[in-house]
Amino acid sequence: MTNDTSNEAKVESTENSLTIRRTFDAPRDRVWEAWTDPNQVDQWWGPEGFTTRTDEMDVRPGGVWAFEMASSDGEVYSNRICYDEVERPERLAYTHGSPDDPEMFRVTVTFDEQDDDTTELTMESRYPSVEELDDALEFGADEGAEQTLGRLAEHLQGGTD
Repeated sequence: MTNDTSNEAKVESTENSLTIRRTFDAPRDRVWEAWTDPNQVDQWWGPEGFTTRTDEMDVRPGGVWAFEMASSDGEVYSNRICYDEVERPERLAYTHGSPDDPEMFRVTVTFDEQDDDTTELTMESRYPSVEELDDALEFGADEGAEQTLGRLAEHLQGGTD
């Protein structure tokens, strides 16, 4: 049975934060594994047309996820995530940046198990200032996040690789 709410993300922005919510037709442990297993995350992370290659992923407080995202036109973006909190399978909190700017914004992701074996995921990105959030939105952070979660939904429906 497909949960109709899993087909759409809800996006909100307030002051210096961007929040995306989406319900997935998958148990919480499955969504957590897709988010924290480098073999899985490389299959879906990033907006449509992007590919991701993980160099390192150590999901624990103080651990790092270093990866590159490549756009369809060949532009490569180096990313670095440093995990601040890891509460399996309920919550991740991390600082997202790049090698040049390691603390661009902070993210909290919660994985809320629902009664019908679905998972509501909430991803809140907090930027240092209103201006930095505005710049991110101008760059397409909201659409990129929606597309990324859409790709996660497709991955989850495809089963475990």
